[in-house]
Amino acid sequence: MSKLQQTLLPIKLSESKERLTSLAGLVVVEEWGRAKGIWARVDQLLGPPGSGRGYQASEYVRPLVWLLHAGGRRLEDVRELAAEREVLEKLGLQRLPSADALGDWLRRQGKGRGVRAVQRTSKELIRPYLKSLGAEITIDPDATIIEAHKRAAEWTYQKVKGYQPLLCYVNEVCVHHEFRAGSVTAGTGALRFIKECEKKLPSGKRLYWRSDSAWYQAEVVNHCSQGRRTFSITADQDSAVKAAQEQIPASAWQKFYSKDGGATDREISETVHCMNETKQAFRLLVLRWPNPQPDLFTTTPYFYHAIATNRAESASAVIHLHNQRGESENWHKELKLGYGMEQLPCGELAANAMFFAIGVLAYNLGVLLKADLLPAEYRHCTVQTLRWQLYRLAGKLVRHGRQSTLKVRTTSEKSCGVWGGFKSSGAFGAFIAFELV
Repeated sequence: MSKLQQTLLPIKLSESKERLTSLAGLVVVEEWGRAKGIWARVDQLLGPPGSGRGYQASEYVRPLVWLLHAGGRRLEDVRELAAEREVLEKLGLQRLPSADALGDWLRRQGKGRGVRAVQRTSKELIRPYLKSLGAEITIDPDATIIEAHKRAAEWTYQKVKGYQPLLCYVNEVCVHHEFRAGSVTAGTGALRFIKECEKKLPSGKRLYWRSDSAWYQAEVVNHCSQGRRTFSITADQDSAVKAAQEQIPASAWQKFYSKDGGATDREISETVHCMNETKQAFRLLVLRWPNPQPDLFTTTPYFYHAIATNRAESASAVIHLHNQRGESENWHKELKLGYGMEQLPCGELAANAMFFAIGVLAYNLGVLLKADLLPAEYRHCTVQTLRWQLYRLAGKLVRHGRQSTLKVRTTSEKSCGVWGGFKSSGAFGAFIAFELV
């Protein structure tokens, strides 16, 4: 016996015929999807299969949503679900298409009405949540780059090939998105994107748009100055803005304090500004701070940062509010790293757009799961935490007569917290009994 063999534990492996799964917690995703009517709505919007033996649209979407929640990164990972099919089919996955079939379906639907259908499903999913928000909705549009070495990928401004989808968030939920080629900038079609997004927002709310300088455009400012809209947009440091900053008198600059009242090295002031094609003037809030390394090529001893806005709060309050838009980077991170959208499976843009739309649907489903169903301590956790504590639990399917029961082994703390809360709220029981052991 070798030294390596001597160090191994004396464990013998053998095949079991018991109906076991390591993904018992995904029953939560299935029940939540059914409760929200996602699977039925997908079938309605995408229509029936081309033949009587074909897969329904939900039979493609459902396993992809499961896969993304479970941590899958490739279409081939659907085989991990197929390996536990005897249990998972009782949890809702009656049939599982192959990875090749999924890829073909994504290509067909991406070239057709698939993306809009999934986006509409997502819109209906998040509508009650948006209505429950306050009188004012804060909307954060932002683009993100997905690096990809695909034949359809194009060069981005970061000098990598990939895609550059534009997304619009409201309090973590993704309200609208556009999957774009890497060469399409975030400011392209900004007004059209705004109007498409506003169609998905509940009526009667005040809308607050906040964006980076990609949307510092006259038509955007004009639109966001109308009706019950406000805006704060990072201003380009163009010649007009620079001239406006230089005309601010020295006596108008005041000390700028952080949100918690701490002193900073910055000063704040404001002036009135307009663009060539804007219909009315707006406030231009300006921060300046000393240039730490002045040299012969620097014409000013200060660096400047300006924000265009029509909000009525104090200059400092608007800047603090505007700076919170940086939270969208965390939401990008969760969507891309948490739900697997940092790599795309297909070589065609249209197919990847369809996959990305399903990824956004899975992401929104997870956000609402935390907001509406999970205990409060899980509200701001990542999907990685959900996988560790909720989804990846060992389960055993047993049958008593005609009733199937999924037995899950978990700690008493989890039983009283997560799982106990589900049972008391009636989240389970639509198609399978659930039992903690």
